[in-house]
Amino acid sequence: MKTRLVRIGNSRGVRLPKPLIEEAGLTEEVELRVRDGAIVIARAAARAGWAEAAKRLRQRDEDHLLDLPTPTRFDEKGWEW
Repeated sequence: MKTRLVRIGNSRGVRLPKPLIEEAGLTEEVELRVRDGAIVIARAAARAGWAEAAKRLRQRDEDHLLDLPTPTRFDEKGWEW
């Protein structure tokens, strides 16, 4: 299917026909990448298994920050509400 790029502010976009969106199973969030000179629009990758991995880390007491927190001026000066 041939289409045209349309101006959207300082960018350009492509209007995707509804049947193509449905056939590809696209939702509100997609992933874009360039492959061999082509722009590929794909379903956003699900973060499958992240919740279970986080639970396993917690059970092993390995769910801690890798770096120490960086203090900011808000940490150094008292808050007033």
